[in-house]
Amino acid sequence: MTALVDETPMSLETAPDALAGFTIGVTATRRSEELAALLERRGARVVRAPAIRIVPLAEDAGLLAATRACLEAPVDDVVITTGVGFRGWMAAAEGWGLSADLNAHLGRARLLARGPKARGAVRAAGLVDFWTPATESCEEVKEYLLAQDLHGRRIAVQLHGEPLDGFVASLREAGAEVIEVPVYRWLPYRDTSPLRRLISQAITGSVDAVAFTSAPAVLAMLGAARADGLEDALLAAFGTRVVAACVGPVTAGPLTQRGVPVVQPDRARLGALARTLARHLPESGVTRLVAGGHELEIRGHAVVVDGELKPLPPAPMAVLKRLAERPGHVVNRADLRVVLPGGPSRDSAEHAVEMAITRLRRALGPSGIVETVVKRGYRLACGRDER
Repeated sequence: MTALVDETPMSLETAPDALAGFTIGVTATRRSEELAALLERRGARVVRAPAIRIVPLAEDAGLLAATRACLEAPVDDVVITTGVGFRGWMAAAEGWGLSADLNAHLGRARLLARGPKARGAVRAAGLVDFWTPATESCEEVKEYLLAQDLHGRRIAVQLHGEPLDGFVASLREAGAEVIEVPVYRWLPYRDTSPLRRLISQAITGSVDAVAFTSAPAVLAMLGAARADGLEDALLAAFGTRVVAACVGPVTAGPLTQRGVPVVQPDRARLGALARTLARHLPESGVTRLVAGGHELEIRGHAVVVDGELKPLPPAPMAVLKRLAERPGHVVNRADLRVVLPGGPSRDSAEHAVEMAITRLRRALGPSGIVETVVKRGYRLACGRDER
């Protein structure tokens, strides 16, 4: 799925109500407020569940050792994977009194920046970037380097929170000396309860999409689900009713490798991700019909009746979605009972269904949308089913 380039005020993905009625989980730590604001500005309900945290390694012996290894001899190529990582490396070098020497070495090397943020960090340090891949992916950087003779070349690779084992191994097999520069690492967020709640909400369909801005956040969510025995259920939800929205192909990698369909923009930017969701969810996550002479648009946690947005509690919404699967056809109480959140006991099932129907009718407002068929069940007034 790609985002439209039209950014006029009234375009679909920038409309103030484009995401009204939808709930979106945000797993980002850095810039999470910015992404949440972009989604809320379009009407979405946002569930914040930070999945990871960045741990700087300014005091880490491994980073200091890698920096000294870079200074031992000229470096031919430096792969810069993230802007925040490169800035952290420069700051650590300054703290060790090695900033001038490191800048001089980097200034004589080819600086390969994975994306615009990395390129911006290079230029902010007063250095000149040599090349940036069009796809903003480490895979394209690897292919670029492997297309050259790497025998005897010294290549520094700034890691981005996790090992790049395959990347580094390929360069070494091609004859390069590779220096791995671990500037920071990703760790699970200290309080995992928001993430676990989001996992539960995704499995039960209480959220319509989850937005990811980094591959480590995807892995952290899958890891938390696995620890609770819910990974298969989470992947199944992503494969069916919950949209997995990723800022770019690197972020999407852990999901696509597991066969999960993802939605992503053409450009790996937060604004483009928000616009893509604002286009995709109304196109794929909305049921439109006419019942009782009224126009209904059923969204994630709300229904639009004749143009008016009406939020619905989980039980009435579950009943409405079940009735909307076959508009005009009778759905018996037993079928409605199984979709109710929490699964009421058999003794309370009939009462729970009746209460959900009552609350649904009250929330919809106009009468005649939901009909009772005596001794059979309920239906949306979209026709007659007398079978």
